[in-house]
Amino acid sequence: MRKIVSLILLAILLSGVIFCLTEIPFGRSLSKVREYYIDNGIKDTGATNIVTSVVVNYRGFDTLGEVTVLFLAAIGLSAVLHQEEKKPKKEGRKSSLILYTGCRFLFPLTMLFGAYIFIHGHLTPGGGFQGGAIIASGFLLTMLGCWKWRGINKSAAKITESIGGLVFVVIGLLGLLYSGYFLANYLPKGLPNELFSAGIIPIIYVAIGFKVGAELTGVLDRLIEEP
Repeated sequence: MRKIVSLILLAILLSGVIFCLTEIPFGRSLSKVREYYIDNGIKDTGATNIVTSVVVNYRGFDTLGEVTVLFLAAIGLSAVLHQEEKKPKKEGRKSSLILYTGCRFLFPLTMLFGAYIFIHGHLTPGGGFQGGAIIASGFLLTMLGCWKWRGINKSAAKITESIGGLVFVVIGLLGLLYSGYFLANYLPKGLPNELFSAGIIPIIYVAIGFKVGAELTGVLDRLIEEP
């Protein structure tokens, strides 16, 4: 019986793959999606960064799935590393004075650069994931270089992560309410190449930036803890 069910599932999967290969146009000569994005991206979304208009607007639901995958990965790591009784942390080896001073100097600059990346994601290459990763790298530098690192504020990280995800979902639902489909760009698009333009896209990128930064920082904090 198990073999029969396996064969049926395999046949369904194979038929789906064959359908995709035969019915969906692939290649530059057959697909017109690329030309549509290039010709209409700025007009439809207001974002001069065409990659941003694709990621956050045209296939924004897929981006929400990617954020969810990162969230589940962080939860899974916490479950794996969780211990009922934690041993007292051992005093680590102190870093050099140069590294200690350098990480304290670079930390605010790294935070500023990360924020710049996700705030200007609709204008220049970058976005929420990239900016969030840069912010997490700033925390990693502090974890490795500062003598008195006592861990992040886990409550603040969870609140930041939750608010970022909630803002993303709420904006998508408002688009469904006002325009009839999820993540519709219902806000004024403004003028291209200006900071306050592209409708909902900058708001989503800011939310993703905070969410990804908080999640990755939480993952690093869990990994760096003494078991």
